[in-house]
Amino acid sequence: MDLDLAQVRAFVVAAEELHFGRAAGRLGISQQALSKRVARLEGVLGVRLLERDSRGVELAEAGRRFLGPARRVLEQGDRAVAAVGCARRPLRIDVWGHLYAPMRTVALAVDGVPELEVEPVPGRDLPSVAAALLRGESDAGFGRVHALPDGADAGLTHRLVRLEPVDVLLSTDHPLAGRDVLSPAELRGSVLRFPAAVDRLDFLTRFATRFGITERVGSTNLGLEHFVDRVRTDPSCFSLVPADCPLPVAPAAPGRPGVRTVPLAGPTPLYAWSLVWRGGPAGADPHPRLEALLRAFAERARRSRWLEYDPARDWLPDADQAALSP
Repeated sequence: MDLDLAQVRAFVVAAEELHFGRAAGRLGISQQALSKRVARLEGVLGVRLLERDSRGVELAEAGRRFLGPARRVLEQGDRAVAAVGCARRPLRIDVWGHLYAPMRTVALAVDGVPELEVEPVPGRDLPSVAAALLRGESDAGFGRVHALPDGADAGLTHRLVRLEPVDVLLSTDHPLAGRDVLSPAELRGSVLRFPAAVDRLDFLTRFATRFGITERVGSTNLGLEHFVDRVRTDPSCFSLVPADCPLPVAPAAPGRPGVRTVPLAGPTPLYAWSLVWRGGPAGADPHPRLEALLRAFAERARRSRWLEYDPARDWLPDADQAALSP
């Protein structure tokens, strides 16, 4: 029996997501196309692999048995393609942390490096990017890296490539909005607003713990413009943004507050950006341009002083300090 790898991949991604919309997004196809591929595979095999109803998607018994071998088939297919064509395709980079505009850093590093052709892939968060890297769907990831529970990042290697000073984002009606510089300790009487669920943002959690910010509130991630608007209309709260992050800031008007960013010092928090890729003895063969990508980031870091850190002046979470150490 000849299997169509596109159909097998459609089933595997649908089985992992248990949601046709998310699976179609990962594959870059429509839900209708995804459904057709799975249906054709089921027709070839003569069994039902996925159970679909109004409540969602579940693996059928045959689907549970097929999933493991199907993943191995895809891995071998990817290895075969990589053996003859990897050098010619762009290097796929999963980028996450979109509210902090990570692509501006990637662009600064790779622009002007002619041998680097990269294809950015939007990742939802670090766990989803780690899973994609381990499945061989991406060649590298870029964002903030921290330890994942249950060893979900085992088999991955990462390198810290940029430390970016962090500013505080405030409504112009906030009591501290008129200051030119603030220290983190001065924010203890305010509410730290997270741009997503509180348990999903490691850096903000560590910042709040270190500087005694006890009041924390999560938000629904509907994009940076929506988040900035939430801060604008709540003078009791603040958030943190990298100093170079472009903000969609509407000007203040009569009866309508604006927002502003204020530098932090004493100490200055630094946001750590890292590259991550599948490596180690059990890792698959890397993309041939991965080394060029690492060199491009290292050269840009050297020229732009991206990795400067003074413990007497700056603050980094402990894990980021460890990643910075040689």
